[in-house]
Amino acid sequence: MGVRAQRQRESFPEPEKERAVMTAWERFLAGEREPVFSLRDLVARSWERCRRFAVDPRQVAAPPPIAESYLEEIKAGQRELLQASAPVMACARDFLRETGTVMLLADPSCTILTMEGDASTLDAAQIVHLQPGVGWGEEKCGTNAIGTALTLAQPVQIHSAEHFCAGFKRWSCAATAIRHPHDGEILGVLDVSGLSHSFSRQSLALVVTAAQRIESRITMQEMELRYRLLEVARSRSHSDGLLVVDRRGYPIWASANARAAIEALGGVIDFSRPSRLVGPMNSARDTPTVPPWLRPEWMEAIVDQGERLGAVVHLPLPRVGRAARGTSERQYLPNESVPHAFAGIVTADPAMQALIHKTDRLARAKVPILLLGETGVGKEEFAQGIHRAGPHAVGPYVALNCGGLSRELLASELFGYAEGAFTGARRGGMVGKIEAAHGGTLFLDEIGEMPLDLQPHLLRVLERGEIYRLGENTPRKVDFRLIAATHRDLRREVEEGRFRMDLFYRIAVTTVMIPPLRERKGDVAVLAAHFVAHFAGRHGLPAKPLSEEALTCLQQYAWPGNVRELRNVIESALLMSEGEWIERDDLPPEIWQGSVPTDEKLATAEGDRPLEGTITLIGAEKIAIMRAIATHGGNLTRAAADLKIAKSTLYEKVKRYGLGHAVVRTRGKN
Repeated sequence: MGVRAQRQRESFPEPEKERAVMTAWERFLAGEREPVFSLRDLVARSWERCRRFAVDPRQVAAPPPIAESYLEEIKAGQRELLQASAPVMACARDFLRETGTVMLLADPSCTILTMEGDASTLDAAQIVHLQPGVGWGEEKCGTNAIGTALTLAQPVQIHSAEHFCAGFKRWSCAATAIRHPHDGEILGVLDVSGLSHSFSRQSLALVVTAAQRIESRITMQEMELRYRLLEVARSRSHSDGLLVVDRRGYPIWASANARAAIEALGGVIDFSRPSRLVGPMNSARDTPTVPPWLRPEWMEAIVDQGERLGAVVHLPLPRVGRAARGTSERQYLPNESVPHAFAGIVTADPAMQALIHKTDRLARAKVPILLLGETGVGKEEFAQGIHRAGPHAVGPYVALNCGGLSRELLASELFGYAEGAFTGARRGGMVGKIEAAHGGTLFLDEIGEMPLDLQPHLLRVLERGEIYRLGENTPRKVDFRLIAATHRDLRREVEEGRFRMDLFYRIAVTTVMIPPLRERKGDVAVLAAHFVAHFAGRHGLPAKPLSEEALTCLQQYAWPGNVRELRNVIESALLMSEGEWIERDDLPPEIWQGSVPTDEKLATAEGDRPLEGTITLIGAEKIAIMRAIATHGGNLTRAAADLKIAKSTLYEKVKRYGLGHAVVRTRGKN
């Protein structure tokens, strides 16, 4: 017999051999062995298991169903499976009518959850307890499609005499396991059953196709839940070492610092080949199992609208060594007298600390707050502190930058949209940022960039507490705290007709003016030390002290980009530094040569080779190249692709800027 014919014979029953199969069963019960040609191997192996389970071959029905209350409890735990299969089961209700067959859905323990199909067959099924609430595992009911498919984890068709128990030999059934698309875990079993005369080889194809439809819906459900989990987790958690785990225990996102922390703790996270990190979290009451390196107290459950979506893990970041000598330790430590909600703002400046205390008091009232300040001063850090100190601290924190988005994209991000609102709209629609912030805080950065025609819609939301999704006519109630921020002079924008006066007075009930870094020079040393420690942990480098000369350069610089620019400069200097200290020459040239370029300074900075452009552009380019080299472990091919330049161009720039040592050093650390 050919291989293909052998496989086909093994996959499908052969009704014409039913008498031979019945004879084989009788001889099996008598302890005899039947020649192999009369029995499929999968059936023979199943009968052997039934003998080991001590299943009674003379039983005429499955065990009675469990109590209705217990079944409802099981179904509650299988809610996602039931939701995904609902359209398939509804289709079966109509499609299988008058076919003499029914479709059944069972959980991973083979307990039937629901069934649909031909009415007369449903009645006949009750005689053998083929009904919801009954377990059809092989250990209880012998060879049958549901139990055998689960045991073998493959599609199975069992016909008539192939059943082990006498009471089921009038039935023909086909079943297959339903697997989770992400890891193949068996979530349940789908079965089509009928009396023997309904036998069709197409039943197996039908059940496999239906199971694939259910698995596709599970994929969609899982992605929606993961998006929702990420949105909620990021809005509620602000630590640097953050790991997000879905409700099935799989990691789905980790910050760069979290990955370094996991490695330091002896753990492994590989998103290219995800594996379960902690035990499943199906309800808010579950206490999942964790690996040895992860402490349960680091985990925070993410529950939204009463549903457990997963958890965030707040990982302790690796400690870095302090400076052994140089500028005194006192200068590197910020004054820790700021309120706890604003602990993320690093400062030693008395005026800045006073402003934080004032903002903390304002945060306790539910009024809107407008944050004013130059780009890079830390407006988002203030917004997060206001959220944590305010009456909506337990709710979500949702942020949106109003700049850099087209009017249409900004409108959909703010207000969301209904299904079918426009071509390409997501199935089921999308929740906008305003609606997502219900019960919490909405932070609108760069609100001065909001198009004029969108401003009255935001004003309506603030005044009436209701929102219309794009494409909907029914309002949705929302309650949130608004924090807005801008670097623009909004009063001038109002005078020049680019910002509505009524919206300005609505969002600027109270204002907080955040000073630029150049007005808080005492913070330069504090922030520099903070960023050294931060990036040392991120890049796996030793924390180095700043030399007196380097610190003096930093303190004398005007910092037009404020704290954000200082952060970038320190990251670049740490990556470029080869000695035990961060020296003046490790800083970008514009920091220690001033902001006005000259041919002489260019020649000195770049090895007597004058370059075109300004020193600021040179420094920015060097920073970008150093970051790409560090990110890709010294692999210049990947770094060039990341920078979107030719590899030959990157080689030239590495040589021109004298960065060869950085490539070698970075490769040595990987």
